[in-house]
Amino acid sequence: QVQVVESGGGSVQAGGSLKLSCTTSEYIFSSCGMGWYRQAPGKELELVSSYISINDTTTYTDSVKGRFTISQDNAKNTLYLQMNRLKTDDAAVYYCAAGVGWYDVHRPEKYKYWSRETQVSVSS
Repeated sequence: QVQVVESGGGSVQAGGSLKLSCTTSEYIFSSCGMGWYRQAPGKELELVSSYISINDTTTYTDSVKGRFTISQDNAKNTLYLQMNRLKTDDAAVYYCAAGVGWYDVHRPEKYKYWSRETQVSVSS
């Protein structure tokens, strides 16, 4: 059974930083797209950032560009999301998703594996 294990998150003041980690199997990590999603209360699920291993491509939603960085550790099959200069609008539950074709990274319904939710709280 493929697992997607997310860690990190927590509570910070606006302007602070947090780092999320997501570990999965070697096969999934090396062959499929992965994404960081978030959902704030009353809002739709949003793709924050994605990583496509086969061509080493990353994407970011406009609101986090310049503040968030997605990276990976191939030896650990781990994807990271470094979140800097956090804003109150970044507060949400965050998910790591894996197991999607590179052409479907923007389609949450296409991901095969999801982590449990991780809460990110940002106070003003």
